[in-house]
Amino acid sequence: DLRRLYVRNASGKMVPFSSFASGQWSYGSPRLERYNGFPSLNIWGEPAPGRSSGEAMRAMEEIVSKLPPGIGYEWTGISYQERMATAQAPALYSFSIFVIFLCLAALYESWVIPLSVLLILPLGAIGGVLASTLRELPSDVYFQIGLLSTLGLTTKNAILIVQFAKAKVQEGMGVMEATMEGARLRFRPIVMTSLAFGFGVLPLALTKGAGAGAQNAIGTCVVGGMISGTLLVTVFAPLFFVLISALRSKKASHSPTPDTVGKANEE
Repeated sequence: DLRRLYVRNASGKMVPFSSFASGQWSYGSPRLERYNGFPSLNIWGEPAPGRSSGEAMRAMEEIVSKLPPGIGYEWTGISYQERMATAQAPALYSFSIFVIFLCLAALYESWVIPLSVLLILPLGAIGGVLASTLRELPSDVYFQIGLLSTLGLTTKNAILIVQFAKAKVQEGMGVMEATMEGARLRFRPIVMTSLAFGFGVLPLALTKGAGAGAQNAIGTCVVGGMISGTLLVTVFAPLFFVLISALRSKKASHSPTPDTVGKANEE
């Protein structure tokens, strides 16, 4: 007991410790932790139901910003990896779209026609975002995986129509007639493949139990994207192809031909 201890004062006499100091019990950390040489406190947590880990991390950052100066924070472990992956997501999406554009340009041997396919990408994403929002699912990495799958399948549906229409145009058919013919003949394959894939991932959207969160996020996004991708692509893919073809032909009509350039030089 510290109160029973005696210490020597300035006069050289022994006085009890309780005469000039008092003590009380308090709770503290059982060990002293340091991070990068600074005193630190390790905090563990998980997001509330219906909230994503990204939202929980933003809430923690807002709380830390209100603390006095001199107190900072650093993410470690899975949170650090998620923060780094989130920062790279825009660049990865942009690179994926750029690769799709290059592949389509090589397929169609044109720099303009692939735009009619790329304009379809948001139509599939709309269904995935709406389905996940209605089920109140978080926007986590599993949602992004499902969104990437939806974008690829939506592009596939548009390619079926555009490829057939382009082939008919090269055979001499008009753009409008070729596009309508392609949409009519490719409607059944698009619906069948979309139904097959949608019913294939439907168990992921409805499953319960351990690990159901990740499966529900992927399945819900893909099923929603398939519904909007199938319904909207069959309408907007022909429309975008006709518009792009009209702009392309209009630009070609205004560009001078070699004969016209030769005659102008002769004059």
